[in-house]
Amino acid sequence: MPRVETEVKLDFKDVLIRPKRSTLKSRAEVDLTRDYPFRNSCRTYSGVPVMASNMDTVGTFPMARTLAHHGLFTCVHKHYSVQEWEEFDGTASDALMENVAVSAGIGDVEKLQHIMARVPRVKSICLDVANGYSETFIELVARVRALFPAHTIIAGNVVTGEMVEELILKGADVVKVGIGPGSVCTTRVKTGIGYPQLSAVMECADAAHGLGGHIVSDGGCTCPGDVAKALGAGADFVMLGGMLAGHDQSGGDLITEADGRQFKQFYGMSSKVAMEKHVGGVAEYRASEGKAVRVPYRGDAADTVRDILGGLRSACTYVGAAKLKELSKRTTFIRVTQQENLVFGKAA
Repeated sequence: MPRVETEVKLDFKDVLIRPKRSTLKSRAEVDLTRDYPFRNSCRTYSGVPVMASNMDTVGTFPMARTLAHHGLFTCVHKHYSVQEWEEFDGTASDALMENVAVSAGIGDVEKLQHIMARVPRVKSICLDVANGYSETFIELVARVRALFPAHTIIAGNVVTGEMVEELILKGADVVKVGIGPGSVCTTRVKTGIGYPQLSAVMECADAAHGLGGHIVSDGGCTCPGDVAKALGAGADFVMLGGMLAGHDQSGGDLITEADGRQFKQFYGMSSKVAMEKHVGGVAEYRASEGKAVRVPYRGDAADTVRDILGGLRSACTYVGAAKLKELSKRTTFIRVTQQENLVFGKAA
């Protein structure tokens, strides 16, 4: 019989972080790097825990180069060929290769093996499907862990603690958390399935940390403040899609209007546009669960990265966190009915 959970679940828009007394004199004092020992690969990560999403309009090689310069990570989309990976490897530094992951889905294990054999400097794998609750996906995580016992595996997506635990026990080091919060995802509309992102992060982080695992909050961030909220809620990493779209380093066509305004195309990986591009169209048995939009052209992604990191440093100073690792311990959320004063429009 169906049942209703009456506890209210929250999204980023439902809360703000309460400020606290701080001894920090400047944002420049804040250390944004994190060091994580991974449970299953036994490798250690050191860097700024923000990731570019494995979407073909975001997780590109040019984006990876720019983000790695600032200590950020990129889950490179799965549609690059083995040869393209070899060419990238031939011009990339060791530091860059430490900050990228090869992405794969359920039908991509053979290609994944070829890439890992030809590009041994890559030490991270991102296993990505829309529905991380399927037995097929759980078996995929276990299979890839057996094939690559010393590689860091990022896997998802799920939104509940029990599945976070299952994926970690099957071999995942970092579990992707988020179903439906993305700006070009329509899963919640098409299926009625989902979970408000802030509550999902808090509950899944608790489950993962109990096993010595980690999570990445995937989707739902619209501004640097949302990134701070995700990390304050307990996420170990935050994955960004729409916030990194529309840049020089992003994929997607550049469109110039007659009036000179410029846009770049951005679309969900379950959208009709993506499926027509990569698999020839939407299969008869399924529906598109994404949309395609035009994002105003935003120039160099480095400027957006600096804006995100500046917002994070400022958030840490407001709660007295000298290091990013202290942010979740010093975060208290308050329920709100408004995020910003919109009398003169949204903030840029």
